[in-house]
Amino acid sequence: MTDVTAAKGEQNLHILSVLVENRFGVLSRIAGLFSRRGFNIFSLAVAPTDDPSRSRISIVVDVHNTDATQIAKQLDKLVNVLDITELQPGSSVERELMLARVASSDAEAMRQVIDQFGGSVVDSNEEELIVSVHAHPTELDLCETALRKFGIIELQRTGRIALGHLGG
Repeated sequence: MTDVTAAKGEQNLHILSVLVENRFGVLSRIAGLFSRRGFNIFSLAVAPTDDPSRSRISIVVDVHNTDATQIAKQLDKLVNVLDITELQPGSSVERELMLARVASSDAEAMRQVIDQFGGSVVDSNEEELIVSVHAHPTELDLCETALRKFGIIELQRTGRIALGHLGG
C-alpha cells in the first residue's frame, strides 16, 4: 500500500459491485438504506450494463464502523438488487476518471506530468489547460498531487468503477 493510499484511509474501503434492475427509484432506495444504517459511501458510480434492463452500481464503502458483509446482506434485501459482489483490490481492476483545469504557466512541464500518468490535454487556451487522466485511484491521487504545483483551478473525479480480474 502506498503512503497516499494509507493517508486517505484506503485500508477501510471496500468495493461492492451491485447489479440491479434498471428502474426508477432503485438508486434512491440504495442511498436511503446507506443513510438509515449510517454506512458511509466513499464513492458511487452507476451506469447501464450491456443489458439495458440492468445497471451496475460500484459502491466504495468505508467499513470503519461495520463490515462489508453486513452491508451486502442489507442490500440483498432490496427488491431490485440482482447480485452483489465484493471486489478485493488484489483481484479486481479499478479505474477512475479525473478532469482538472490547471493554470498553464509552464505548459511543457505540465504535459510531461500528464504523459507520465497516461493522460491527455482535452482543451486549452493561453491561461489554462483541461487535462483528462484515467487510472487506478491511487495513481490519480499521485497525479493530482503533481498537478497542484501548477495550480489546480477546478477538479472533478468520477468515482471508482471496478470489475473482477479475468479467471479470478
